[in-house]
Amino acid sequence: MIEKHIVLEDIDPVALYGAGNANLHIIRSMYPKLRIVARDNVIKVLGDEEQLAAFEESIEKMQQHVVKHNCMKEEVVLEIINGKGMKDEEPDGVVVYSLSGRPIKARGEHQQQLIDDFHNNDMIFAVGPAGTGKTYLSIALAVKALKEKQVKRIILSRPAVEAGEKLGFLPGDMKDKIDPYLQPLYDALEDMLPPVKLQDMMEKHVIQIAPLAFMRGRTLNDAVVILDEAQNTTTAQLRMFLTRMGWNSKMIITGDMTQIDLPRTQQSGLKEALHILKGVKGIATVELDQHDIVRHKLVTRIVNAYERHDANMKQQNEEAENE
Repeated sequence: MIEKHIVLEDIDPVALYGAGNANLHIIRSMYPKLRIVARDNVIKVLGDEEQLAAFEESIEKMQQHVVKHNCMKEEVVLEIINGKGMKDEEPDGVVVYSLSGRPIKARGEHQQQLIDDFHNNDMIFAVGPAGTGKTYLSIALAVKALKEKQVKRIILSRPAVEAGEKLGFLPGDMKDKIDPYLQPLYDALEDMLPPVKLQDMMEKHVIQIAPLAFMRGRTLNDAVVILDEAQNTTTAQLRMFLTRMGWNSKMIITGDMTQIDLPRTQQSGLKEALHILKGVKGIATVELDQHDIVRHKLVTRIVNAYERHDANMKQQNEEAENE
């Protein structure tokens, strides 16, 4: 009789055990010569040496499946244990899978361009209106790189710029005041990583979410670094951020030039950077538009209406200046 302890390190054990431990019941029935006790992320196994070796191999394959798909169906458990191999039914172009097992992939030509540019460049500017998936897809690319151990950490940042409200009037300490600005980043991560795993990664600083001001003085190595809402950075802020880039790192800078919340006396750092860095080797720019909007169809109509309004106002101002 041999006893072993197997630690599930890279996954949420609930995803492997299944709802109501359904997968675990199947595993126990398929290995009758083993006594299997699972507590949290540790599986204690006692029994026949030959069957235990087969069990270890199966559990390793199951972990790999859960890391990739965030879930484990009962039929997959049976396929792995029976040694039939998992059927490759993965759709083309999948970046990662959501917690529900939904494949996250490009929706449209420009989103695919963002994915391709991420693989071929070290710095990408993704510019477009609200709802085009800039932030969500960028975080998906970062999560994929982390899961595949291409990088050691993900760093997400946003400028804390008020859009009508005053930061000082929000309740709580500094973290409480800043968290609302970073919530869209949390939302995307929570859709792709199990809560327990996400919390653990944040506690160990594998995933870091911080305001732009906290980036000063740092060198960001072995990371995918994402700056969201970059249209609200000043020239000095964005220049500081871009020069934080370290070895084996990639940067994605997203922004919407129609939603600048800076004072009118300040120029957007993103607008200036797009002009200055145009044509620099290793830097790519992706321009998304209304056709890439993946939110409610009404969002597309709202964006179009505001663009028509802006165009009319610009024309009226030009006509007034010429009179």
